[in-house]
Amino acid sequence: MSKLNIGIAGAGIGGLAAAIALRDMGHDVVVFEQTRQFLRVGADINLTPNAVRALDGLGLGIPEGVRRTAARPTHRISRTWDSGEETSRLAMGDTAEQKYGAPQLTIHRADLLASLAAAFPVERVLFGKHVKDISAAGQGAAVSFADGSRHEFDLLVGADGIHSAVRSAMFGQEQPRFTGVVAYRAVVPAERLAGIPNLQAFTKWWGPTPESQIVTFPLNAGKDIFIFATTAQESWQLESWTTQGSVQELRDSYAAFHPHARAMLDACDEVLKTALYERDPLPAWSQGSMVVLGDAAHPMMPFMAQGAGMAIEDGVVLACTLRDVREAAGIAAALRRFEALRIERTSKIQLGSRGNNWLREGGNADWVYGYDAWKVAQ
Repeated sequence: MSKLNIGIAGAGIGGLAAAIALRDMGHDVVVFEQTRQFLRVGADINLTPNAVRALDGLGLGIPEGVRRTAARPTHRISRTWDSGEETSRLAMGDTAEQKYGAPQLTIHRADLLASLAAAFPVERVLFGKHVKDISAAGQGAAVSFADGSRHEFDLLVGADGIHSAVRSAMFGQEQPRFTGVVAYRAVVPAERLAGIPNLQAFTKWWGPTPESQIVTFPLNAGKDIFIFATTAQESWQLESWTTQGSVQELRDSYAAFHPHARAMLDACDEVLKTALYERDPLPAWSQGSMVVLGDAAHPMMPFMAQGAGMAIEDGVVLACTLRDVREAAGIAAALRRFEALRIERTSKIQLGSRGNNWLREGGNADWVYGYDAWKVAQ
């Protein structure tokens, strides 16, 4: 055997990052996705330097890639919800690029997915594949689909999100936990917000409780401003990225915030509302010839803005640990190394995101932003 036959469940950010990296390492990779096509849904994404550096290694950071539509925030700023006091300011842009080897970029999830999809052969993505059953097959794993088809792989990678079928096959059925927090998302043209300072920065308004915050950052090369606001809510039944919310409810929820924050909400014409779910850190991510990554392994709160970044890092590190593996017998040791390299970091970020106190008063961002996924597995 000169290469591994690898199946990846889920054509999202982590799945495609892993697919590109594994293919570049010489493996035979197929991705299967339950939707019928790539859809322009989901949130706008903050790619901090650690994530951008990982993408650069995949060849996606070039001007024709993610940098083409992304914005480049000038700073990361913390402000107090009522007084507007600035409690921390971290220079990004050129400063971050010089310090960490990559800038911070903010981009719509669909634009990032388009760049990832363009770097992987479309004929190797099988759409409309709903997983029905996963079982052992010799030293590998077999996946049966609702359409009656069946595929066998030396390694099955679960990048299939918070309701991962691969995770369930390994560890049993378990429902993610509603955090008691809901999020509002809106996009406003920057020209409507003239007079508001630091529009081209990533700004976090820290609310009176850990659940309450407003985050704003530029999109589309700075032409638009993305607004992401969270608040506590006792219950929620619907999981969707496209549920319409009430603009008035949004404004009412933050009526006591500083005038600069309220002015941004006043400029919103429409808003989407989403519930936030999470799980506790896992002690292991693999079993036999199966492994999970991204939200399938470590779904987290968005308060450190690392969900997409951790999935991208996972994909790169997984590929690096499998670089020299050419036989199924070597997979288990590689997966153990992958877990050893990733679980401590992602668990720390999961718990830090839940606590929602990172960089509130300043502090060291190097342990997050300075991580190089391409070097840790060397």
